[in-house]
Amino acid sequence: MNAPATAEQSARTAREAFGWDALLPGQAEAIDAVVAGRDTLVVFPTGAGKSAVYQIAGYELGGVTVVISPLLALQRDQIASIDAAPDAPAAVALNSRTGARARAAAWAAIESGEPVYAFLAPEQLANPEVFERVKKADVRLVVVDEAHCVSAWGFDFRPEYARIGDAVDALGHPPVLALTATASGPVRDDIVASLGMRDPHLEVRGMDRPEIHLSVRRHEHDADKRRAVLEDVVDADGPTLLYVATRKETDAYAAELAERGRRAAAYHGGMAQRRRDEVHAAWSAGELDVVVATSAFGMGVDKADVRRVVHADVTESLDAYAQEIGRAARDGQPARAVLHYRAEDFSLRSFFAGGRSRRADVAGVWDALLRSDAPLKAKDLAETGGRSTRAIGRVLTQLVACGLAVSGPHGVSTSSRASAGDAVAAVRERDDAEERIRASRIEIMRGYAETLQCRRRALLEYFGVEAAEHCGACDRCDAAAAPGAGDAAAERAAGPEDDRLRVDSVVEHHEWGAGTVMAVEDDRLTVFFPDHGYKVLARAAFDSGILELGDAA
Repeated sequence: MNAPATAEQSARTAREAFGWDALLPGQAEAIDAVVAGRDTLVVFPTGAGKSAVYQIAGYELGGVTVVISPLLALQRDQIASIDAAPDAPAAVALNSRTGARARAAAWAAIESGEPVYAFLAPEQLANPEVFERVKKADVRLVVVDEAHCVSAWGFDFRPEYARIGDAVDALGHPPVLALTATASGPVRDDIVASLGMRDPHLEVRGMDRPEIHLSVRRHEHDADKRRAVLEDVVDADGPTLLYVATRKETDAYAAELAERGRRAAAYHGGMAQRRRDEVHAAWSAGELDVVVATSAFGMGVDKADVRRVVHADVTESLDAYAQEIGRAARDGQPARAVLHYRAEDFSLRSFFAGGRSRRADVAGVWDALLRSDAPLKAKDLAETGGRSTRAIGRVLTQLVACGLAVSGPHGVSTSSRASAGDAVAAVRERDDAEERIRASRIEIMRGYAETLQCRRRALLEYFGVEAAEHCGACDRCDAAAAPGAGDAAAERAAGPEDDRLRVDSVVEHHEWGAGTVMAVEDDRLTVFFPDHGYKVLARAAFDSGILELGDAA
């Protein structure tokens, strides 16, 4: 391993190898920690330079930097960025679309002993043949991009990410660098635990995006909401992202916007890869005014001049909302984020967010694992049992999370001889806990939509960031500053002072146990309980003895 980098050395590498004039706030600190051999979690907003951290750290460390990245388009863009640098190491990809010649060249680079960035999808890391070859290489850094996908409590959990921690251990636990644009305190804790990060350095920067004006509009009728959404998008003075809840709505809104003279395209996860690539390219090239998309669009999309992000439906969490509106104003110029909703939308989101493992699937998977002499993979179990790979993958992930099974590069095997009935009960218990978490995240989203305080403060405090009482760039602050508003709104937003309670305080509930305070308002506070999710509690709970300050408060 090379000698630990200094801030001066990192800045020199940035200039000479990558052509960057200077490092952004937080980058040098994260780079120093990684090069010193310390696991590091970086939470930077979109456009704040997360990729620069691993690129410079990988250059300083030498050897192989394994970058685990979920989307092929994202991998392609990052490799192109490295290839365009003046003197950066080589960058290669191993994924399902890598041809035989490119795959041979990638392995030659990985096994050459020279510095190289190796981009892998998590599925490739789980491939025994790939993993064994990677294991023999000189891996000096493992990067987990979009690390919120690791957390079962996060808004975009992906089962294939759940086994990355085991793979890191099997590689001898080189330094781990986890990168994400949004992660609340509980999600950050879960990322650290899931990846087995040891005494990690935490670098959280730039959660406050004052250049993005925040507003919410409530509607009573769907037709009124639809009309207002279209007007918002048509009136935008620059590139616009319109997020909707369903694939069907992407096509419907795109057609209506086209009729109104906007260059609009639909985008969702069910589209052919070729068509998705075409939309990405047209959007990046400025050939589209609007992309109407589900949450499938945006990860890794690099466009600096997005002027408006409109949501026609509520998201399943405030994490997801922050991630999506963060794609605006990457150039630092003013932009707007507008959320449209009806009260009924929260109930619909709760319905679609649910998900439970079928008893028959759990029992069948468990029996197969018990009978097998070798680890099994979801694909194998799905083929023999006539079930979907996605459903079986979820069962395997839950069994590992319950401690009944262990995951490795060759698949999942049992770590217990529990009965099928006990396995079903354990998975159902975890399903129930996840259901409570999902429901509570939607309630937090409702709280953001309906808050009477500064909207930016509500958003930032959820992520554990202290915020001013008034931001001056949201609809609530606009209303408070309007002529005739008086002092009442300001007093309501400020609330009574209480030095005992602040964001990140630990409290103890008589039923739910220890929890972490996520937001504090004048008459209520929001607390995250690991097994019960987010709860909104009245301050009066302290007076009744239901809630007490914890030891770490």
